[in-house]
Amino acid sequence: MAILITGGARSGKSAFAEQYAMHAGARGIYIATCQSYDDEMNERIAKHRLDRTESAFEWETVEEPYSAAELLGRLGKQIAEAAKNGVEPPVVLLDCLTLWLTNWLLRVDQEPLSGKLLEDETNKLLAAIRDYPFQLLIVTNEVGDGIVPTYPLGRLFRDEAGRLNQRIALLCERVFLVTAGIPIELKSQAFRWDQL
Repeated sequence: MAILITGGARSGKSAFAEQYAMHAGARGIYIATCQSYDDEMNERIAKHRLDRTESAFEWETVEEPYSAAELLGRLGKQIAEAAKNGVEPPVVLLDCLTLWLTNWLLRVDQEPLSGKLLEDETNKLLAAIRDYPFQLLIVTNEVGDGIVPTYPLGRLFRDEAGRLNQRIALLCERVFLVTAGIPIELKSQAFRWDQL
């Protein structure tokens, strides 16, 4: 069962996702997609690692900036095998989808790769999320509520993030919007055409 958690920067979405995981399982696997490009980001990553280490909840952190789809496939098989022996499946938390997208956009922008690469990677990730058989939490950012970026890569990122969020939300059983630390479940509140 996949659950999408979205919101703006510093809205509390990662904290909510971690708390959700703590209530949903006995342990978790944290897939971190962030790459460090400067000292400030190094400090952020170190703080997040320390927070998970000091948490009362048992986290295993896997840093994977690109191959989230392949990792979910491997984890699904490993966890299913362990479950046959009575091991409770961990909650998997993928944080964050928009950083994963950023990694791929920067790679596609800087390398002479096929323009179809991002579409292929997105489709692989969507399939991996759809096929993942256990509890999966996915954190993403709502980036389309602000101003229109003035540069082409920024506009492409905003557009691709919005489309990716929509496609993943369709796959998820629940979708939460977190604003000012307050989570609201959206799918149960969503308008349906049969209500018209």
